[in-house]
Amino acid sequence: MTNGKTDKSKLPSRHVTEGPARAPHRSYYYAMGLTEAEIDQPFVGVATCWNEAAPCNIALNRQAQAVKLGVKTAHGTPREFTTITVTDGIAMGHEGMRSSLASREAIADTVELTMRGHCYDALVGLAGCDKSLPGMMMAMIRLNTPSVFLYGGSILPGRVPAGADVPADYAARDLTVQDMFEAVGKHQNGNLSDAALEILERVACPSAGACGGQFTANTMACVSEAIGLALPNSAGAPAPYESRDQYAVASGEAVMNLIAKNIRARDIVTRKSLENAARVVACTGGSTNAGLHLPAMAHEAGIDFFLDDVCEIFRDTPYFVDLKPGGQFVAKDLYEAGGLPVVMKELRKAGLIHEDCMTVTGYSIGEEIDRISLEADGRVIHPIATPITKTGGVIGLKGNLAPEGAIVKVAGMSAAEQVFTGPARVFECEEDAFAAVKAREYKEGEVLVIRNEGPAGGPGMREMLSTTAALSGQGMGKSVALITDGRFSGATRGFCVGHVGPEAAHGGPIALLRDGDMITIDATTGELSVDLDDATLDARRADWTGAKPTNYAAGALWKYAQLVGPTYRGAVTHPGGDEETHVYMDL
Repeated sequence: MTNGKTDKSKLPSRHVTEGPARAPHRSYYYAMGLTEAEIDQPFVGVATCWNEAAPCNIALNRQAQAVKLGVKTAHGTPREFTTITVTDGIAMGHEGMRSSLASREAIADTVELTMRGHCYDALVGLAGCDKSLPGMMMAMIRLNTPSVFLYGGSILPGRVPAGADVPADYAARDLTVQDMFEAVGKHQNGNLSDAALEILERVACPSAGACGGQFTANTMACVSEAIGLALPNSAGAPAPYESRDQYAVASGEAVMNLIAKNIRARDIVTRKSLENAARVVACTGGSTNAGLHLPAMAHEAGIDFFLDDVCEIFRDTPYFVDLKPGGQFVAKDLYEAGGLPVVMKELRKAGLIHEDCMTVTGYSIGEEIDRISLEADGRVIHPIATPITKTGGVIGLKGNLAPEGAIVKVAGMSAAEQVFTGPARVFECEEDAFAAVKAREYKEGEVLVIRNEGPAGGPGMREMLSTTAALSGQGMGKSVALITDGRFSGATRGFCVGHVGPEAAHGGPIALLRDGDMITIDATTGELSVDLDDATLDARRADWTGAKPTNYAAGALWKYAQLVGPTYRGAVTHPGGDEETHVYMDL
């Protein structure tokens, strides 16, 4: 800063604020009430995924105002803008789910375009629902601006009112939306009345905020802290808590410090910090979707960090944080036990954290952990020396049925439950599978196969929570297994294998399966195979008639299907950091 004026010679906003040629541009800023001093300051994009689609996003607008206060306090000029969100809980179980994963790319793209078009110098991004978290962080890494991520916070757990006429197991515990999806299966099975279902749906989600278990939103919120893009413990406080505003103000102040120190997103997101993030997913029993989003985030920085790399870390990371859906507790409980900083402190005790990774505080992960006085409570966060299980809650699989890999969440499952062999029951789409489950047209011991649901073949790589939750609600979650080239919700439980690659639309082995083929899933050895020799698979491939046609021959989903790459690389739609010829911040 010189004579009260910021030196913008190396900041993007110089292109819209500096010199006589930019007088027309400055006139627009005066039209919006900015002062000369504010025009002279760094411009900070404050991007939110606020909308009225779901509780996940509804509190982001309030928090954005607090971020702007923090930016202003630290002598920056905030410029708020919004982007889209597709909320999985509402998109689940119908055609709307095809838009979910594609929305991740749309979020990253629209944030990039807005930042580039207006030449903002830094970014604070707020997100609340599953794909919006990685989408926002992908934009930060792609642009390589000074960036701070802020999660909108989790929902409060639901509770049934005293005396309500519902089954005792619902009345005695905290509820999440997972319980509602599983209640549908119980209702279909005749084990839950219409009246009880109506009571539950009114109390399961009692506030603003994202789904409360360690589903995809909270998993990626933990990733934001572990990878260093979010302030320590900022992911933990539930959305209704006023303390979220304090984290928001601090995030606005922090991004100004990053500008001053020229600390950019790729100084923070490195191979080591991605490994830290994968550790946290594993030890908390996080969502299998992290196996998709971490490679996509790495791709933006030009780092090769694929599904195999993620699963290698999962394989030797103890699972010691007892969270739903495999465990007992919700995000609010983790926050009250000390949050992610205590989890990372436990990981450090076992030498499983790269301590030298930079964070948005300007200090390293190790320095931030040094500040933590709390210890594991032994209830929500178990000591790493006595974990719930010795390997991670998420496991990678490979074999002749998944040459490019697959992924399964085993948190909460016994060793005996992690091995399954049975005949295939093949379905060409999720709707066919859900109808069969609803009508109980399947048998105990079968492996339900749902194909043509991959990123390109779906298109959109839908989640299968409606089907898996119905199985659990029918009490059959441990009696059958399920595999798909699509995805599973972070709320899914049971032996459910997703991300099978190559997908059916690309001629992967899952496209060649027939009813009765014997499939083996072994999470203890990492195997996903079908009892067919290469000659049989080759013969079936020769007879394969090609990808199943879809209804999407135009529009955004058609475009997505043409561009999207393989699942193991993160299902990304552009060449990534390896191919870029410039960095936005240096133009």
